[in-house]
Amino acid sequence: MDIWELDKLVLFIAFVIPGFISIKVYDLLIPTNKLDSSKILIDAIAYSSINYALLSIPILAVEASELKQVHPNCYAFFYFMVLFLAPILWALVWKWLRTRQFFQKNAPHPTSKSWDYVFSQRKPYWMKITLKNGSKIGGKFAEKSFASSTPAEEQIYLEEVWLLNDKGGFDRPKNETEGIIIMSSEISYVEFFKYN
Repeated sequence: MDIWELDKLVLFIAFVIPGFISIKVYDLLIPTNKLDSSKILIDAIAYSSINYALLSIPILAVEASELKQVHPNCYAFFYFMVLFLAPILWALVWKWLRTRQFFQKNAPHPTSKSWDYVFSQRKPYWMKITLKNGSKIGGKFAEKSFASSTPAEEQIYLEEVWLLNDKGGFDRPKNETEGIIIMSSEISYVEFFKYN
């Protein structure tokens, strides 16, 4: 039994590739912990089947028509959409649904960590970070700043470090600051302030 026979290759492409595309696009939109390859294969087949179920009426309509004989390029483009574009669309729709308030009444938010939720919004903040040793670091989180996301360990880069005054307010930027990287293992908690 040769796995490279054309019919086996077509079955593999038909029932693994669409689901695999959906999984990878969704992982780009909502970072998750890496799954083992055997779990991904089963999920890919399941998502490919869902793809075909959702597109069953258009597929049946195309197969019942004479599109293949009359317009073979349109027929090929239709199946290109079924195999490659529709799985991307389903991932975008699923992400959109899971982040809507009405949907979250019955299902959890797709973002598993508050760290990822806050920083995925890419909003600028003034931040006060309290370290486990009790010291505080103030800084600006804006366009040039960065925060890691799942599955990586939480780290934050603040583009400017600010000196804090006696009352805990932001006094001024540190001289010649180029920013600071702080590891989550050092952080006790983080306070966010509106950036004006």
